[in-house]
Amino acid sequence: MSRSFFSLISLRNWCIRSTFLNSGLRPTTTDLGDGTVIHCWVPKTRQESKPNLLLIHGIGANAMWQWAEVVGRLTPHFNVYVPDLVFFGSSYTTRPERTESFQAECLVRLVEALCVKGRLRVVGLSYGGFVAYSMAVQFKDVVERLVICCAAVCMEENDIVEGRFKVADVEAAADILLPQTPEKLKELMSFTVFNPPRILPTCFLLDFIHEMYGQHLEERRELIRAIPRDRKISEIPRITQVLWTSLLSLQSTAYVDNMGRSGSDISPGVWSQIKRTAMGVLLQLCRHIGDNAKLVVIKNAGHAFNVERPREFYRHLKEFLIDHPPPGATCLSACENGK
Repeated sequence: MSRSFFSLISLRNWCIRSTFLNSGLRPTTTDLGDGTVIHCWVPKTRQESKPNLLLIHGIGANAMWQWAEVVGRLTPHFNVYVPDLVFFGSSYTTRPERTESFQAECLVRLVEALCVKGRLRVVGLSYGGFVAYSMAVQFKDVVERLVICCAAVCMEENDIVEGRFKVADVEAAADILLPQTPEKLKELMSFTVFNPPRILPTCFLLDFIHEMYGQHLEERRELIRAIPRDRKISEIPRITQVLWTSLLSLQSTAYVDNMGRSGSDISPGVWSQIKRTAMGVLLQLCRHIGDNAKLVVIKNAGHAFNVERPREFYRHLKEFLIDHPPPGATCLSACENGK
């Protein structure tokens, strides 16, 4: 795979890194002591008066690229933490685990190692939504509010076979999610972007593939394979924390309102039409949680809504995480030495 001498992706990386630094964050690398190392952006100066916010990226570009459009808007209000999940960016492990449960465990151990005081408000994009939900299930005293974006947490193993997703099987999904050719990267964009660019130079696409998908390819495929394995709705625990989930449609939808519906009040006739679709899988999460869940639809956006509609995304985050903070949240310290 050849690359041009001048790398636009490396230049973009430099610009995004500057955005994070100018937003009051600094990069850290934490050795968890068991062969696991996690890279994370943390506040340069932590302010005890601010709540903590953990931003979890999805499969694809590294954490910087996925959060660059909103991180500067969030740091004035929160102590923001932006980790690279295991096998993304500079994070890795020698352990054999590949589940979102293991990723969630690593993130909680990370915040303990960073001596983060207080509970966390957590936002997870796509695969990061699976990890965030697992955090909320396993560590109820750590996660106080949860935002899940474009993550079909209530999917089951047979959903792909039954045609809810536009891929034949998990391996085909991995081929798209981890593209190794310009053609596959274009296919990925056709799935994730509402208005994908019509013309992109091959050298640019190759550069992006090299930077974002050049390391830990097989380990990431293993992460993808682990998502639906033995997954059943009946065995997915219900969380007690307040949940905000975004359902992103490629066109205006008559199935749900723009704000405020959990999916529990959709008529049986309408539900029968959509439950077999990817949209139905996402709606099922809200039905699974019940009254603690709020559903938001960002219209005319794709899976990469955080890049396509960052202002609207931030507006909803602000309403849920800032304007209506969790009542009676109990603070705790995740650091034994009290730092």
